[in-house]
Amino acid sequence: MSIMLSRRAVLLGTGALTLAFSLPGARAQTAASEGDMAAPERKLPGSLDGTPRLNAWIRIDANGAVTILTGKAELGQGLRTAILQIAAEELKVPFDALALVTADTGRTANEGYTAGSHSMQDSGTAIRNAAAQVREILIQEAARRLSVPAERLHAADGAVVGAGNIHLGYGELVGAELLEVDAQPTSKLTAASEFTVMNRSIPRVDIPGKVTGGDAYVQDRRPQGMLHARMIRPPSYGAEIIQLDSTSVEAMPRVLKVLRDRNFLAVVAVDEWTALQAMRRLSTLVTWSEQAELPDSARLADALTALPSHDTVILDVGKPGASGKVVEGRFAKPYLAHGSIGPSCAVAEASGGTVTVWTHTQGVYPLRQAIAGMLKLPLDKVRCIHTEGAGCYGHNGADDVGADAALIAAAMPGRPVRVQWMREQEHSWEPFGPGMVTSVRAVVGDAGTITDWHYEVWSQSHMMRPGEPGTLLAARDKRDPAPPPPPIEIAQPEGGGDRNAIPLYRFPNSRVVTHFLREMPLRGSSMRSLGGYLNVLSIESTMDDLARASGQDPVDFRLRFLEEDRARAVVERAAADFGWSGRPPLPSGGGYGFGFARYKNLEAYCAIALEIFIDPEAGDVRIRRVSAAVDTGEVVNPDGIRNQIEGGIIQSTSWTLFEQVTFDSRRITSFDWSSYPILRFSSVPERLDVAVIDRPGAPFLGVAEAAQGPAGSALANAIRDACGQRLRQLPFTPARIRQAFGR
Repeated sequence: MSIMLSRRAVLLGTGALTLAFSLPGARAQTAASEGDMAAPERKLPGSLDGTPRLNAWIRIDANGAVTILTGKAELGQGLRTAILQIAAEELKVPFDALALVTADTGRTANEGYTAGSHSMQDSGTAIRNAAAQVREILIQEAARRLSVPAERLHAADGAVVGAGNIHLGYGELVGAELLEVDAQPTSKLTAASEFTVMNRSIPRVDIPGKVTGGDAYVQDRRPQGMLHARMIRPPSYGAEIIQLDSTSVEAMPRVLKVLRDRNFLAVVAVDEWTALQAMRRLSTLVTWSEQAELPDSARLADALTALPSHDTVILDVGKPGASGKVVEGRFAKPYLAHGSIGPSCAVAEASGGTVTVWTHTQGVYPLRQAIAGMLKLPLDKVRCIHTEGAGCYGHNGADDVGADAALIAAAMPGRPVRVQWMREQEHSWEPFGPGMVTSVRAVVGDAGTITDWHYEVWSQSHMMRPGEPGTLLAARDKRDPAPPPPPIEIAQPEGGGDRNAIPLYRFPNSRVVTHFLREMPLRGSSMRSLGGYLNVLSIESTMDDLARASGQDPVDFRLRFLEEDRARAVVERAAADFGWSGRPPLPSGGGYGFGFARYKNLEAYCAIALEIFIDPEAGDVRIRRVSAAVDTGEVVNPDGIRNQIEGGIIQSTSWTLFEQVTFDSRRITSFDWSSYPILRFSSVPERLDVAVIDRPGAPFLGVAEAAQGPAGSALANAIRDACGQRLRQLPFTPARIRQAFGR
């Protein structure tokens, strides 16, 4: 049953703001605040600018229970813990007493995608300011009721207190409309010197369920009466069903339905094992025609640079043509899979003309829009509720499986339907991190300075996330297909394929050109750091080669061209912690590497030094030790920041040494872990230290994607140091490394 209630009606009826959450079941459609992303800029902090009402972020029940709401999603980055720390600090409510609701189109603000390392900047900033303002409103309310100056009162443990045994709980103070007001541009924030919750390594609240096999992921969801569905996906892009006889599958015991809508093909059963068996059998009974003509994967870089492009000069200063020692080369990155350990999954239920989807999408509102378009339903008839997935590094199969579940549920009304993708479906059909190419030509003059810098980058779109129905596989496969939308070019300063293509270093003569490819040989979209990984690797590799060409130390060389104090500080800290200036000579096969970047040139600063050893005969790389330094602004959870940097280094190591989507002229051939190897525990760095530079009072800077570029470039430079050759074709496989050693 769908229940329609407005927040105002709830407030007027009860005076308790959280009752809006206690509706039976998760299917209720409430009048949740929805940020108007096109609203005029109000100059409010973070996402308050799109959703200014305070009670869209913080709700207080009559019994004093406090609930925090964020439109961002927990993706394993520790967001839930950090958001609760911020709210507890500013509200003066015990950390353990807070409840948290994350992205849900029926309950939380529309904060778009949880992506681009924006969560703390946007939602963390909004909730911190909202919490501080709510605290002050409650103090003012207590002062009014008691007829005492507000200066004599303060907030502590969920109450307003003062001399003479004054103690008014928040639940006593909150009235029907007390918090139904817009935020103000400035807030009375708690000073860092008074922190009791922030800047503490509080254990993450999401971890216990994950490490104990609890109910942690959407894959674990088992609502009563749930059915199981499996997809039969086409073998290749553009494949069409030309013959299907599903009679024997439909006759299988416990199979409820074979659902076909042109090329959309699924089975529904009462239990998972039956659904799996039915999927396997049905896949042998369908005949497809295939048309895809993919480029030669062995010559992907040539294929990409030969495609028509939209060219934009994003930096042009000085004049080219200076003389000196030239360093030049072309770097190439293959398509990368997200490599989620848990294949994508979703649960959906259709009832009373509405559809509810439990999904690990990174954007519940954009997915809702896409699904509503696909099902031809009004927006308010579709609700998407974020439920964490097992592995998420960008736009993987989460949205597609959510659409699969919605479409199947619409055909099976009244019963929740769980759709679980198979490994080969995840590896073959997810949107990949795009293949890319960069070209660098740089000159170092007689004085040891960089006198000329010319950089170009080729890439397709990194932003094909939902919003339009045609972004979803199900919408493309069904009878009245939605066409794929035009590729989106993300503009600077954040950029897409050209993210971080403009060096943070200052060069007198520099030119940077981006070649945006509208044609997309493989299905691609957002993946952690977008183009930042290859651009930083290309820039930092070239900086290393320029330092070598001019006989300068790589770290000192970088510092010559870095003007920002915070950038210099992370470089100096990583080098000092590593012992860079006193590093001893290494035996044959040993190498040192250094890398630096400020993610997007807008967010966290990160520098990494590392030491490796390579067995020249095997070509295997062992990372002996890593020292990283990061500046992400004011610190909320130091251990959480270290987790992010450690994870980024591990992921970047995997990309750099192991990962590559392979394909022939028709099909993706890297459809399992054997054909798509990732880093294993035996290749994890033997020692990894992360220094967090705190900046009390500074804005939060996104950290989740800060390490990928510096880690990959430090590793590339260490390999160059060890073998004497610059590798430019990723991944740096054992075969390529053996070749560099002349083996």
